[in-house]
Amino acid sequence: MKYAIVFPGQASQYVGMGKELAEKYDIVDKTLSEADEILGLPIKRLCFAGPEEELTKTYNTQPAIMAVSIAFWRLLRELEPSMSPAFLAGHSLGEYTALVASSVIDFASGLKLVRKRGEWMQEAVPLGVGAMGAIMGLTVEEVERICSEAALGEVLTCANINSPTQIVVSGHRSAVQRALSIAKERGAKKVVELNVSAPFHCSLMKEVGDKLFEEFKKIQFKDAQIPIVANVDALPTYRAEDIKVKLRDQTFSPVRWVDSVLKMIEEGVKAFIEVGPGKVLSGLIRSTDKDVKLLRVEDEKTLKETLDFLKGVI
Repeated sequence: MKYAIVFPGQASQYVGMGKELAEKYDIVDKTLSEADEILGLPIKRLCFAGPEEELTKTYNTQPAIMAVSIAFWRLLRELEPSMSPAFLAGHSLGEYTALVASSVIDFASGLKLVRKRGEWMQEAVPLGVGAMGAIMGLTVEEVERICSEAALGEVLTCANINSPTQIVVSGHRSAVQRALSIAKERGAKKVVELNVSAPFHCSLMKEVGDKLFEEFKKIQFKDAQIPIVANVDALPTYRAEDIKVKLRDQTFSPVRWVDSVLKMIEEGVKAFIEVGPGKVLSGLIRSTDKDVKLLRVEDEKTLKETLDFLKGVI
């Protein structure tokens, strides 16, 4: 059975993430200690004990989620060395984790990149000027029409197409609020302004993408060992040079998560393993396709279920 591994993005973090598996498996604990040394920050303590307000700051959240996800990935490789996923994919920040897992960049480069990415995203737009909002119960086409109406000359776009009826919009706060109000009038089941520090995945982040691209030139990128389905176009990507361009564009372009999931299913994937904190991606994949098998690696229970599955398919 073909399977893919997916890595979570921001909003999957919680205080205590990684602790259970770190207490039992050295490789998890050592990976988190390695992250501390690389960044000179108490990443492990932030993951295990918080405080939550520090963990949720974008520039801490991004390296913390990557560190925990890579720790779990390494554990999976150690316990099941013959594991052979057909694809890797990650949601926004998770795409950087996929690059590390596929040996495109090393762990240290990945952590430093996402720390900078978090800092630059936070700085790109003054606090309160930008916003993001989730719209549930309308189609992408309906939300795109609402964005066209509500923009009124400001930046407003679909930023995350998470499931067929869960779309996140991003841009100037006033435009986002207008869009949420119109969506409610048009029958959206739920609308909510997200608690984020910046408007990700819209043209207000263009400068961040350009700065990251300059940063990529200082890092060795290799071709992917496992194809990575890119957020920007939902296509499997191998070549280092292509990955750099797509990663730059990802900063200010929509995350095409639904298309990415459907592409992997079209290529024969029957199971998805979410490796990292939380189960956000599992929920989104389930709303896109009810028939695929979903597994996770987050604690003892989910690790055992995933290992049992892998033993059956290898």
